[in-house]
Amino acid sequence: MIELKTASEVDACEAAGKIVADVLTAVRAEVAPGVTTGELDALAADLITGAGARPSFLGYHPSWAPVPYPGVICASINDAVVHGIPGRERLRSGDVLSVDLAVHLDGWCADAAFSTLVGGTGDPRDAAMIETAERALAAGVAAAVAGARLGDIAHAIGTVARAGGYGLLDDHGGHGVGRFMHESPSVANEGRPGRGLPLRPGLVIALEPMLQAGGADTYRHDRDGWTIRTSDGSRAAHAEHTIAITEGGPRVLTAGRPTS
Repeated sequence: MIELKTASEVDACEAAGKIVADVLTAVRAEVAPGVTTGELDALAADLITGAGARPSFLGYHPSWAPVPYPGVICASINDAVVHGIPGRERLRSGDVLSVDLAVHLDGWCADAAFSTLVGGTGDPRDAAMIETAERALAAGVAAAVAGARLGDIAHAIGTVARAGGYGLLDDHGGHGVGRFMHESPSVANEGRPGRGLPLRPGLVIALEPMLQAGGADTYRHDRDGWTIRTSDGSRAAHAEHTIAITEGGPRVLTAGRPTS
């Protein structure tokens, strides 16, 4: 069932989204060669607790997963597309790191992700892939207007990604957000315009293009049962925002605090 949120419920999701944005900003600032993904996870955990929220990923156990998720963030490196478990692995200069985070605050959730080059520089092809993922996300957000359809969002994301020659992680995409981290509807990263669910004010969804540099859409699971890697070993990038459909246009709920 798809639940449209009231104005106050959208505000509640945005309050959670501001915490997500603040924590991701702090985590990004600590990304450097030699830092472990576990250290980034511990930082996120402390900040979330200090903000009076709770991490949505920690203990999450969908039916397909062998164990509950053991981290606060997902930290995916190089050929890991999503769901990388944080631990003792140290970042190296030129790595592509994708960090995904969702939090609950007062019963409401928001979800976002970014990718970055460790050390600030690296292969220009990796930088181009990250920039394309961000442009694909921006195109999806721009298409998320009342009266359009889910297929318009999917088409906008997919057009940008495919134009760059990138694969899109098969069977994965965005989702509804609200009381739960994953709600209906599913939001594909490729589709036909003018098709699918009409976009109505009060719909809160996460958009998340997941690009694969090798051009394939297929993937494999690590033995941990969580980490998803590109099937060809190529690198990947992930970008995500939680947004609300409003009469005045798309409202990004994980953009962070407005600046003066």
